[in-house]
Amino acid sequence: MNFTHSPQAPIAVPVTGSEHMFPIHRIYCVGRNYEEHAKEMGYTGREAPFFFLKPTDSLIYVPNGTTGELPYPSLTQNFHHEIELVVAIGVGGKNIKAQDAEKHIYGYAVGLDMTRRDLQNDMKKQGRPWDIGKSFDHSSPMGPIVPKASVHDLEKAQIYLSVNAQDRQNSHINKLIWNIAETIEHLSSAWELQAGDLIFTGTPEGVNAVVKGDVMHGFVEGVGAIDLKVV
Repeated sequence: MNFTHSPQAPIAVPVTGSEHMFPIHRIYCVGRNYEEHAKEMGYTGREAPFFFLKPTDSLIYVPNGTTGELPYPSLTQNFHHEIELVVAIGVGGKNIKAQDAEKHIYGYAVGLDMTRRDLQNDMKKQGRPWDIGKSFDHSSPMGPIVPKASVHDLEKAQIYLSVNAQDRQNSHINKLIWNIAETIEHLSSAWELQAGDLIFTGTPEGVNAVVKGDVMHGFVEGVGAIDLKVV
């Protein structure tokens, strides 16, 4: 086959405790999936779940024990952190029932849904898509994937992020409005999930801006941690 230009190499993330790499198919994100975050964004109640996508090559992989570099993006003056639990899909499917969702999960990771908040807010006011605020280069940093068999009591896990050693986000996975199984049910009714899909499940309250030089430390208890410096 003759290509007009060289195709992009596959995007893949290492799997903890093995030599395997997890190739990424799509990146789905759940909006406003913690009640207190919904409130700080000006919303209340348990609204129906909604989703947006990020390009696969927006992913920055940050190995355990290292501090990754996150470039400050163009066009924004209000660059926000959003710490999230990431679900990695290992078995695809459509119209998956919540009670069957577990067998479609390969593992979990820690990630950030970085956001150009000023651009996102401008798009909201104009009734236009959020892509410029959410789906930009380097907007999806994440750590390695941990197989689900190695993760225990996830529903009780703390999710946390600090900036320059100051607390910013601190909650628990059991405060998700739509839990992981319900999210997979809703998401698979709209798209046929594939092995390699990632689901960023939503962020708790405390989102705020970072600037060049800031160092973020985030974790999901029992899953892992991520460290990033804004450059």
